[in-house]
Amino acid sequence: MIGVLGPTNTGKTHFAVERLLAHRTGMMGFPLRLLAREVYDRIVAQHGPGTVALITGEERRLPKGARYFICTTEAMPVDREVAFLAVDEVQLAADPERGHVFTDRILRARGTEETMFLGSDTIRPLLKRLVPEIEIVSRPRFSVLSHIGPAKLTRMPRRSAIVAFRTSDVYRLAEILRRHKGGAAVVLGALSPRTRNAQVAMYQAGEVDHMVATDAIGMGLNMDLVHVAFAQTQKFDGREQRALHPHEAAQIAGRAGRHMTDGTFGSTHDVGSLDERMVEAIEAHNFAPLRQVYWRNGELDFTSLDSLRRSLETAPVLPGLIRKRDAIDDLALRMLAGRTEVRRRAHDRDTVRLLWQVCQIPDFTKTLTDNHVHLLARIYDALTERGRLPVDWVADKITRLDRVDGDIDTLTARLAHVRTWTYVSHRERWLDDAAHWQERAQAVEDRLSDALHERLTQRFVDRRTSALLRSIHERKELMAAVTRGGEVLIDGHGVGHMAGLDFIVDTSADTAERRLLQSAARRVLGPEVSKRAAQLVQDGDDAFGLDGDLTLNWRGHAIARLVRGSALLSPRVAVADNAHLDGKSRAMVEARLQAWVGHYLDACLRPLLALRDARVGGAGRGLAFRLTECLGNVATEEVRELVDALSPADRRHLSRIGVRFGVHNVYLPATLKPNALQARAHLWRLHRRGIGNDAPADRVVLERQRGLEDADYVAIGFEPFRTRALRVDVLERLAARLRERCRSDGSFVIDAELGAASGLAVETLAEVVHGLGYRRQRGDVLPDGPVRYIRPSRRSARRRRSVARTANRPSSDSPFAVLRELRLSG
Repeated sequence: MIGVLGPTNTGKTHFAVERLLAHRTGMMGFPLRLLAREVYDRIVAQHGPGTVALITGEERRLPKGARYFICTTEAMPVDREVAFLAVDEVQLAADPERGHVFTDRILRARGTEETMFLGSDTIRPLLKRLVPEIEIVSRPRFSVLSHIGPAKLTRMPRRSAIVAFRTSDVYRLAEILRRHKGGAAVVLGALSPRTRNAQVAMYQAGEVDHMVATDAIGMGLNMDLVHVAFAQTQKFDGREQRALHPHEAAQIAGRAGRHMTDGTFGSTHDVGSLDERMVEAIEAHNFAPLRQVYWRNGELDFTSLDSLRRSLETAPVLPGLIRKRDAIDDLALRMLAGRTEVRRRAHDRDTVRLLWQVCQIPDFTKTLTDNHVHLLARIYDALTERGRLPVDWVADKITRLDRVDGDIDTLTARLAHVRTWTYVSHRERWLDDAAHWQERAQAVEDRLSDALHERLTQRFVDRRTSALLRSIHERKELMAAVTRGGEVLIDGHGVGHMAGLDFIVDTSADTAERRLLQSAARRVLGPEVSKRAAQLVQDGDDAFGLDGDLTLNWRGHAIARLVRGSALLSPRVAVADNAHLDGKSRAMVEARLQAWVGHYLDACLRPLLALRDARVGGAGRGLAFRLTECLGNVATEEVRELVDALSPADRRHLSRIGVRFGVHNVYLPATLKPNALQARAHLWRLHRRGIGNDAPADRVVLERQRGLEDADYVAIGFEPFRTRALRVDVLERLAARLRERCRSDGSFVIDAELGAASGLAVETLAEVVHGLGYRRQRGDVLPDGPVRYIRPSRRSARRRRSVARTANRPSSDSPFAVLRELRLSG
């Protein structure tokens, strides 16, 4: 008798299979149906299907000439005599749920010529105590397992497994990896073996580079893993939420590295660093030995229900064994035994034994709900009454589950139920034509498994991104195309779209993946971008536009920004950074956009631009400069000296250009049109580094906004007052009407007629009139009637107009600033 102990990746299972095949007959018990099926397939490939049997709770393949029996540990027919017998992962004897089965095999399962127990070194002391005659053989790990610390989920290396212990967390992590890495395979204990195999096969084939799993990957799955990262370090073990034991973490982490390839382990960034003592134990494969294992009496008394219950409660006699309490089958027995009809039927040894067999029907939902107990009671009633299960009832149950619609949770639940019926169908004495029902249940399980694999793949794998990333990593030559709609295809996969001259990645990849996709695009999109740049140069002015945030657009796509130039009316174009645009194309694009800006300003502000070239005298040039600097209007009081100094010829010349000399403002009416006001707002925003007012083009009155100064309103053609601002041409017309209304004593009234004539509300009129220096005349007695105002004195009017507009004045070093101090004659 040999105990072959050691960490993962020591070749223990391979060694045991070789020993099995060296004997004339043999049997091996595995902890998972998945692993049993893998070994079964390997032996079938070597020796043919007629020599090997597969026995699990849900599957039985028993050719007549079978010499080798591959089983799950629970399904091992230990009463069958074989020359060689082995049990894998015997340290699971310490598992609270299944441990008593492994302990039973350690104590009772033997081969006539050779017996072998495989597992972790943690069970060495107990194994020696339970089986004193055993010879222990230690096997070292083939490769080195090293800790590399925490890392962000999006920075996990290729060929990594991320481990969590709640299904919801597994799905959440897989969603993140889908967005950032192209996808992930998903492995859960709740999946059927076929679904798990399909997910692992997808990973092994390189369709995805990452896997998210529960501790189900700790046994029975051999994969090309380079790194294992723990996204959680606590799990619910069926009784409580607790921290992982070092040997449990090692079983999972040990899946990294295969054969002679070294592996690494660590954690995700949000978990932080693993406990140093745990890390040291995993790297050195040095763990505290198990102190106890679970046991349940294997020699049960079926004389009566009470005898069965008492035999199940028998205490162990050997040290290191603790009695297994509340096993699923034991709990089911208690519930069924509480039913009067069940107790009436369980009246002799055969019916009690049958009841125990029914109680061992697995509940793959792991919940032991009333529905499952009711199912067991129905099965027991049928078997004790008829000896067989009703065909119609079984057919109805399986048919109801034969549906592949629904989401992942729905399919998982159906799979759990149909696996129960797969198990039942292999109790051949319970069914007429059991082989038919085995095939039927297995076919439904396979269809549901395939559908679940498809749903998992649809949800957690972006095949396009995954395939493209593989091409990039492998440095393959990439083929690109751009559809008429602008979609970018690389190697046949849609990866983004063209927006103007720019490539927009069509995924929320992290920085590293985004760089890879942009790098791939640079390798293939140069000709397309050059072609688009040439088209931009040829397009007419109607293809371009300027947004309120100073973004220049071509065919609706942002291309460049307007930035400050050498003068207020001479802004520059700054083409947006574009890795796909070469220097020559960039210069062409910039020149075309600069030309468009010139055309745009000329169309909107032509009279203002004409002032720069006006051939007038010194006062005229000074006034032209002030109007240009203020974008088309300036307070008359601000330029009084220059206006008074104009020669008649210069005044006529400026009038022909469009200058109007108002009482309150000197202005260019053409710069107050909607498109001109918008252009002025753009230019002023540049000048004031973001402080501007993109006024509605059809408004003549604006509500004042907090944070904007008087100069900001003047620059876009409005005269500011206390709470409102009035467009300067409207102000001049209103002022003229007020002068016309004044009686000989200088008074006038504000009434609805004046409001209608000026197009302004009465409250706006009152504020403007007051702001112009008119004062309300005392003695009014009608609160709801017209309000009488009186004309201000010349001195108070001048005082009002002398409010400083420092932002609108020329700088002190301007050649025209001195003109403010001169009074020039015509």
